[in-house]
Amino acid sequence: DAHLFTAVRRSVSVDGVDTDIGLVGDVERVNTEAVRDLITAGRIPVVSTIAPDSGGVVYNINADTAAAGLAAALGAEKLLMLTDVEGLYTRWPDRDSLVSEIDTAALTQLLPRLEEGMVPKIEACLRAVGAGVPSAHVIDGRVEHCVLVELFTDEGTGTKVVPG
Repeated sequence: DAHLFTAVRRSVSVDGVDTDIGLVGDVERVNTEAVRDLITAGRIPVVSTIAPDSGGVVYNINADTAAAGLAAALGAEKLLMLTDVEGLYTRWPDRDSLVSEIDTAALTQLLPRLEEGMVPKIEACLRAVGAGVPSAHVIDGRVEHCVLVELFTDEGTGTKVVPG
């Protein structure tokens, strides 16, 4: 894996008590050299989200978390998060509550009320945009050519997260 990520053990609080969730980590550092070399060579990098900490203990990093860390470290123009819904809903499953664009301040306030499955993607969007990625997008990966539509059209698709 070319030591792409260095992890740090993730800590969680359950009812105010620190709880050990095993070998789950967060991104502490990103070494972009190997990814940049692959891109320069015209290749598409495939990234593993298993990473050691500084002492060599190996952790599993959530793929959304890893993507946000990598996007920030690379100085990406945008982060695309593919999922199996049309984007972010403020009142899931009410289709009328689909959000086309939201800033990080509003999204941070909305986060505690989101459906559990969307939380890691939204946290990753917040991390990436907070670290300088200009925008992050939650798009429906079931839609044909969804990535191309997001990258090469003005209307885009899904939900766009911007600084704010």
